Amino acid sequence: MSQAGRAVAHSMAVEIATSLDPHDLEDLCEATNAAIIEGGGFGWIGSQDRAALARHFRGVLLVPDRTLFLARLDGVVVGSAQLVRPPRNNEAQAFAAQLTHAYIAPYARGFGLARRLVARVEEHAAAMGFRVLNLDVRETQAGAIALFESLGYVRWGTHPAYARVDGRTVAGHHYYKLLEPGRGRATGTLIGPN
Repeated sequence: MSQAGRAVAHSMAVEIATSLDPHDLEDLCEATNAAIIEGGGFGWIGSQDRAALARHFRGVLLVPDRTLFLARLDGVVVGSAQLVRPPRNNEAQAFAAQLTHAYIAPYARGFGLARRLVARVEEHAAAMGFRVLNLDVRETQAGAIALFESLGYVRWGTHPAYARVDGRTVAGHHYYKLLEPGRGRATGTLIGPN
């Protein structure tokens, strides 16, 4: 069988970042810019200077209530996500965390890595005791919307003036997912007394 006829096995991993070596930081900045240019969100709407992205990610690592997850394809960082815990003075919503800035670079899509990334964030959130994971996404991000809905996220509302992109106002959708304690799977039921 020729090399062209063989399926190539890729290694995929998702990990929590506690530091970023220069090579990983460079890969992360490249993946981020690729996602931004493709329209994949992250809040920015235009390509960013590498120094600005490096400062951003170094800053994320310093924030106590944020966890940075890195997605790797064949050892190269190709995406990330952040888990944001609620501030300590918000006891009424202490059971819920936020999934934000989740993306995979366009050149690394199609391997199931986005699903793996979101699942890892969910598992970590559930292991920390969170029962709900919230997220929001621009209406223009059809791929992300399809992914989140296929993973059991429930759209609970739409903000009609969520963001400005290319000079026009776009809506944003808000989602939540109930987590099974310690597992990150959807329970489909309202939160009980514990």
